[in-house]
Amino acid sequence: MADVVDSAELLEAARAALAERRWQDARDTLGVVVGTAPSAEAHELLSWACWWLDEAEGVFEHRLRAYESHRDDGDNAGAARMALWLACDHLDFRGAAAVANGWLARAARLLGDGATPEHAWLAFFEGYFARMAGEHERALERGSTAAGLGRELGVADTEMLGLALQGATHVSRADVDEGLRQLDEATTLALTGEAELAIAGAWACCFLVTSCLTVRDFTRAAEWCDRIAEFAERYGSRYMLAFCRAEYGSVHLWRGRWDTAESVLSEAVAGFSASRPAFVGGPLAGLAELRRRQGRAEEAEALANRAGALAGALLCRARLALDRGDPRSAADLVDRVLRRVPADVPLARLPALEVLTGTALALGDVDRAGGASAELTAIAELVGTPSIQAAADHSAAQVAAATGEHDVARVRFEDAVDAYHRSGCRFEAERSRLALAETLAALGRDADAAREADLARGRLAELGAATPHGGGSRGVITPREREVLGLVAEGLTNPQIAERLVISEHTVHRHVANLLGKLGVPSRAAAAAKAVQVGLLDRE
Repeated sequence: MADVVDSAELLEAARAALAERRWQDARDTLGVVVGTAPSAEAHELLSWACWWLDEAEGVFEHRLRAYESHRDDGDNAGAARMALWLACDHLDFRGAAAVANGWLARAARLLGDGATPEHAWLAFFEGYFARMAGEHERALERGSTAAGLGRELGVADTEMLGLALQGATHVSRADVDEGLRQLDEATTLALTGEAELAIAGAWACCFLVTSCLTVRDFTRAAEWCDRIAEFAERYGSRYMLAFCRAEYGSVHLWRGRWDTAESVLSEAVAGFSASRPAFVGGPLAGLAELRRRQGRAEEAEALANRAGALAGALLCRARLALDRGDPRSAADLVDRVLRRVPADVPLARLPALEVLTGTALALGDVDRAGGASAELTAIAELVGTPSIQAAADHSAAQVAAATGEHDVARVRFEDAVDAYHRSGCRFEAERSRLALAETLAALGRDADAAREADLARGRLAELGAATPHGGGSRGVITPREREVLGLVAEGLTNPQIAERLVISEHTVHRHVANLLGKLGVPSRAAAAAKAVQVGLLDRE
């Protein structure tokens, strides 16, 4: 009898420790309980103490023992609850999607039909997994079921998460107004503190942050990152802190705060490496893009390779290929991303479409570049945030410049510069300004071109970005250099160019060297590709 009483008292003490966020105390107490009087509840509580402490092996061990104990006791609901969290854990800790889906199916079989809190959680997890698999209609249906059951049964956790899942799915499909409405409702519920599991409220907020970044609303994303960071600090969650740092890093990268971006992205890599290695690819891809913008191509390539096959990593590699004058490799990488993203998820396609425009132009495929630009314009009309409108303007300007419509290109590049500035995207604004300078030069407005080029180079230097060599008027391509560049793009050698233009090989060599410096590229092939991207070579 004493052992039973002691175990009951210890369980009560452990529950109190968990409620007060004393994770190590709870872990120590529950360790005694499962060693002397093991039960399904003790193992379940211990699995949560280990979860908060990022002790992956303890999470898996005690979730599994709780599952087995509930099953042996004939408690199908309890066993299904543990099966659901084991599904989530296998995905989060190990990235093991097949194993996760197996546990999800097991939970569904245990529950059968019904309307219990476990059924609400099952609906949410089924929707969450469906969204990750690109099954967006199912994600919406299951999210609606989770939210509805949550309201009916008084389970705030699944009500808010079901709403958040629906909202994030709507946003990814460019139904932004409906998506943000549901996300606002979910986060309002989260902030009331009604959730039984603290992680549910934070998770709902995570859906909102990710959606804000998807529509490139960086101010709102930063505000919600602050909220989640406060939660992470309060609960001592290294996992949630790593998530915040990864998302914050993206915001700082876009806004040109690169020292801060490097710091928080590096911390996110360290945090995820220690607790959720399956998630480390995101911040690695962010660091890779930062290094690319800084002109540190080898480091960028290595980081992107470490990040694996994530879309962000593949697109960084595509930009690197384009930078070095290899548009074919860039096109292959962009196509690989686009093949994975269905047309009904336009915002997930947006980053690849941005790269595709320049890549297609570098390959001489003006029609495909125009198609990418048209798709970007359609997305901008649906979403309307300044940074997405800027991306559409920049893409349209590239196509106009490549087809000789330089005055149209001028207007669209100017609009891109202005919209990027409004959204705080400093690197992108100056990239568009450099393209504007080249377009002004093509219009014969050399003084205006020199002014814009000087301004762009100065601001890029302040950012710490790699910039084209030279400055001032030396950045403007002269008519003769434009002739030489056109012949380089045709594949002519220096002697052939000299013969065609009736000038010396030495003069051709000097023109080519000047072009490489002004365009900021390492090779003739890269110069030709860059020239097409910014409209220096008219396409018939």
